Amino acid sequence: MSVHGLAIKPGLALGSWAAFSGTDDSAVVMGDLVLVEDEVNPVMDKLKSAGFEITGIHNHLADETPHVMYMHYMGHGPAAQLATSLRTALSASKTPLEKPAAAEEPPSPPAWVDALEKKLGRKGAFKGGVLAYGIARSNQVTMDGMIIAPVAGVAEAVNFQAADSGNVATTGDFVLTAAEVNPVLSELRSHSIAVTALHSHMLVEEPRLFFMHFWAVGSPESVGAGIDAALKRVAVK
Repeated sequence: MSVHGLAIKPGLALGSWAAFSGTDDSAVVMGDLVLVEDEVNPVMDKLKSAGFEITGIHNHLADETPHVMYMHYMGHGPAAQLATSLRTALSASKTPLEKPAAAEEPPSPPAWVDALEKKLGRKGAFKGGVLAYGIARSNQVTMDGMIIAPVAGVAEAVNFQAADSGNVATTGDFVLTAAEVNPVLSELRSHSIAVTALHSHMLVEEPRLFFMHFWAVGSPESVGAGIDAALKRVAVK
C-alpha cells in the first residue's frame, strides 16, 4: 500500500491486532482488522456468525492505494474459541496468517529516531523500520464495568517511518475525550498535519472517546513538534 507514492511499512498503519483479557474460559477480545473494501462484508459475516459485535468500520488514512478499511470488533467467550473465530474470519481476506519472517534490524536506530525521541521527550519502540508510541491516558477507561487496558486500543498511538529526502511520515490515532477533540485538531492543523478521520471505535465505553487519525510527511523536527504540541492537549501519563 502507498500514500502519495510512499510505500507504507506494515507497522505504520497496516497491522490487524487483537487484545485478549480475562481467563481461558471467559475472555474478552477487542481489536481492529485492516481490510480492502471487498473483504469487509465477508469478514464481517464470519465474525457475526461467531457472535462477535462489530463496533466500527471506517477509514484511518486518506488517498491510500488501494483503499483500506478498518473494522473494530469485540467478542466474549473461551479464549481459544475466540482466537479460532478470528482466524476463520481473516481467512476470508488476503491477510497473511503464517508466522512472519523476522525483520532485519539495523545495529542501531537511524538518526531520525533519536531526533524524534528528543523532540517528544519519550523513548519509543523501533522495529521493522517503524518508531511506535503507545501512550496511556491518565484516566481509566471502562466498558460495562470492566477496565480497558491501554494496549486494548485506548492509548494514544503515534507511528513514524522514514520518507524521502531525510523526512519522516507519521500516522496513528489520538484517543480523546470530547473536550480534547478541537484543541488537538487545532494543534495538528497549525503544524500542517492532516486530520484524516474522526470517529468512535467502541460503543459503550466510559468516558466517551473519539479517535482522531492523522497524516504528515516532513522533517523529524517539524513533524515531532506538531505531535508533541498535540500530546500536550491530552491527559496522558
